[in-house]
Amino acid sequence: MAALRKILIVGGGTAGWLTANYLARTLNIAAQQSAQNIQMESIQIELVESADIGIIGVGEGTFPSIRGTLAAIGLDEARFLRGANATFKQGIKFANWARTPTASATSHYFHPFSLPSQRGDSPELLPYWLLGAAAPGAAFADAATMQKHVADASRAPKRRTDSEYQGRLNYAYHFDAGRFASLLAEHGRSLGVQHKIAHVEKVELDEQGAIARVITREAGALTADLYIDCTGMRGGLIGDALGSPFRSTRDTLFVDRAVAIQVPYPRADTPIPSYTISTAHEAGWTWDIGLQARRGIGYVYSSRHTDDSRAEQVLRQYIGPAAENLNARLLKFETGFRPEQWRKNCVAVGLSAGFLEPLESTGIGLIEIAAYLIAHLLPNDGDMARVAKLFNAQMTTRYERIIDFIKMHYCISQRRDSSFWIDNADAASTPESLQDKLAMWRCRPPHRLDFVTDLEMFMPASWQFVLYGMEFKTDLSGMRHAYPRVDAAQREFEMIRAVAPHAIADLPDHRALIEEICAHGFASKPAA
Repeated sequence: MAALRKILIVGGGTAGWLTANYLARTLNIAAQQSAQNIQMESIQIELVESADIGIIGVGEGTFPSIRGTLAAIGLDEARFLRGANATFKQGIKFANWARTPTASATSHYFHPFSLPSQRGDSPELLPYWLLGAAAPGAAFADAATMQKHVADASRAPKRRTDSEYQGRLNYAYHFDAGRFASLLAEHGRSLGVQHKIAHVEKVELDEQGAIARVITREAGALTADLYIDCTGMRGGLIGDALGSPFRSTRDTLFVDRAVAIQVPYPRADTPIPSYTISTAHEAGWTWDIGLQARRGIGYVYSSRHTDDSRAEQVLRQYIGPAAENLNARLLKFETGFRPEQWRKNCVAVGLSAGFLEPLESTGIGLIEIAAYLIAHLLPNDGDMARVAKLFNAQMTTRYERIIDFIKMHYCISQRRDSSFWIDNADAASTPESLQDKLAMWRCRPPHRLDFVTDLEMFMPASWQFVLYGMEFKTDLSGMRHAYPRVDAAQREFEMIRAVAPHAIADLPDHRALIEEICAHGFASKPAA
């Protein structure tokens, strides 16, 4: 079997260029190209993208894993913030998800990225919060971390003197997808990725049903040992050419469209929230993401429960007068994934592999995971079958667990004000695996044993923050004797309340920090 010598990535954008960067850095392509024996031993990475296809993205949110990925590819954080119009993200504020809003009452909760406090020999706080040891009325996330207090005060999660990709609190980013892809392309070329602008018109297969070559309009035939499909939702290689089936999740995750508007700030000094604001509506939810110069706002909705005209009306009502004279962009998608994302000599990454709506910023996180697996499972001997089997099993499990996590946001809501929320509460639309978890959690809180860490995108704390932010009820009264350290837990809750004002005073204003970093960089040396 021929050794693997060339990888061809078809499609650019975040999926294509993030994968290219990670592979090039992990495989040390630049060093191979400078070696004397380049003709004998080097692996070549080439990315071909069409000038005719734009990038889908109206303000992207990420998960904290992105910091490790950007550090791994050698991209300076200050350069990233500057080049991608990026801001910090400390979590997600969910408004009106738990209960139907009224003229006099609304509800919200926070999904922070920092873990619940557990210093030294202090006890795990969740059981004691369930038993009432925290301040009356305090949400679990507010009682167990100080992150919401910091974010609500418009503070950043770090200081300019902190090392790059390191912070006082856990964080991710918001950024402009188009600018991020351009930045990655520039960085990828410096890492040795070869770049062609050409439109793929045809994919030809060999006698075994694998890809033999792709035919482009401008560059003719391009060949490789491994093809990475980053062609977007159409899946031009993995789907159209190789026929890998798509598993729809429309019966579980109902949303399938989005309408979006880019909204300029009214003033140059307008505060920038360091979290995504997700507000539930009659047939879906809005995202509200603050970038450096504008907000990216969109309404994600189910076309089975509303129409496009009403959806745009809901979005404009949410934005208010600032939406006047601004154009809205309509996006259509189907939630689901391909169980066989690696078939023959082709592997799909990004939208060509699947899409599970943008509620918890899983899209880029799944690109990161796929790139990591490809790089570290890469079959140097060219034997794809065993690697494909492992890759597909791991990615399928990840998708299934993410589906459960996203569905939980909907199915435990108390809202019954529209058919969208009524249908989401129907057990028939909830996976059995999630039903089992929720049933167990009625009498005990989520535990790490409920999760297989290496196959989870979301740690147990994320499940806990969302579960109890949505006002889920766990009855621990019969197990009170198993939690005797009430005094220690109360001291920890009190410590968090006491330290939060000091953290607010210590951390800089979010916008001010972004502007200072973009102008002058960090004051410390990058972390090793």
